[in-house]
Amino acid sequence: MNFSTRLAEKLPGISPVPSSPLLRKGVPELRVLPVAKQSRRFRLGLQISELCVLSNSCIVHPATEAYAQEAIEAIQSEKVIAVPTDTLYGFACDACSLEAVNRIYKIKGRKLTNPFAICVGDVSDIKRVATTNHLPHGLLHSLLPGPVTVVLQRGEWSILERSLNPGIDTIGVRVPDCEFIRKVSRGSGSVLALTSANLSGDRSSVCVNDFESLWQHCAYVYDDGARGKQQ
Repeated sequence: MNFSTRLAEKLPGISPVPSSPLLRKGVPELRVLPVAKQSRRFRLGLQISELCVLSNSCIVHPATEAYAQEAIEAIQSEKVIAVPTDTLYGFACDACSLEAVNRIYKIKGRKLTNPFAICVGDVSDIKRVATTNHLPHGLLHSLLPGPVTVVLQRGEWSILERSLNPGIDTIGVRVPDCEFIRKVSRGSGSVLALTSANLSGDRSSVCVNDFESLWQHCAYVYDDGARGKQQ
């Protein structure tokens, strides 16, 4: 028996305070899991672990270092994840996995003739997929990381599968100014195929709720708050 109940028994006209809904069991589709760094608070002043929401078999996690290894393992398992970039939210997978790339095409309802860009962790990784020796010294470092897609000729030594964007000799390369996706790309040991997280032809997603209907097709969705303006 809690204090409010005992007090209500002794003092007429006072009712016991109901238990907080935060403490009730059986709340569907919501898990509270501990993370390494607690960074969100309720407005009432209660500090809690970051919330991880379970919906339609897809877990939405904060895009923090604590979940980077999980995302890396999903990429290495040829799964699709949704990630923040420095501009919008995107779908990402291993660009060297034809199965994973085709899965994104199906999720978006995208024509197979529409090419994907790729994402690498660092500017120095670009030479693994495209020719850069013809560019002025320092040019790429002056543009990237940032909200820029650099279109380059694929190198003969490129690690990219020829089945990615077939019939196209160039590739759009991104190094987003977003540490989470760059960390995932580095850790994957490959490069990421990257495209906006929306149905083909729809508005781009600036928050995870914009593409909630597509969560079920992803292994994980990583939330880093609102991005830029919708396009």
